[in-house]
Amino acid sequence: MSINRIQFQIGLSMPEFLKQFGSEAQCEIALEQSRWPQGFVCPCCSETGCSVFIVGAHKMFQCRTCRHQTSLTAGTLFQSTKLPLTTWFLAIYLVSQAKTGLSALALKRYLGVRYPTAWLIQHKLMEAMSERETKYTLSGQVQIDDAYLGGELSGGKAGRGSVNKVSFVAAVSLDDNGHPLCIKLTPVSGFTLKAISG
Repeated sequence: MSINRIQFQIGLSMPEFLKQFGSEAQCEIALEQSRWPQGFVCPCCSETGCSVFIVGAHKMFQCRTCRHQTSLTAGTLFQSTKLPLTTWFLAIYLVSQAKTGLSALALKRYLGVRYPTAWLIQHKLMEAMSERETKYTLSGQVQIDDAYLGGELSGGKAGRGSVNKVSFVAAVSLDDNGHPLCIKLTPVSGFTLKAISG
């Protein structure tokens, strides 16, 4: 039997992750490059010149044109956080690598934070992933099919009519070789024209 290439695709191991994002300085560099790939751009006037100051433990950027000051984390998921960026990056890694989801309680144990903090981190990350998901548009060759999700309910009806299953529409965007690029899953009340077009 051949190996499933999707299941065994190369990912980022924990040692590799820690090598890339194990220090606060590495996380700051990654965040700065993600926010401003071509260099600093002022959020107020869109000019590029800035002066950099260290305030506390973090960088503060001041636009040379309008003098607006902004921090590295302002306007991001990490705004006003008191946690180190290394904790946030580790949380992102753990949540994104968990195949079946990661509870706030498990996140609390991994990160060494209080439960309310872990719960807040988890919900902020899930909200950010949901917002990003809405920006994806399927293109090229797209295949659509109906599907059901749900477990078995002992004694209940099996198959399509089961009350224990959620119906949804699955759409997959494929490349020229027929390999999947992106998938969209949309829950629907049923497979009627009205439910699917709504």
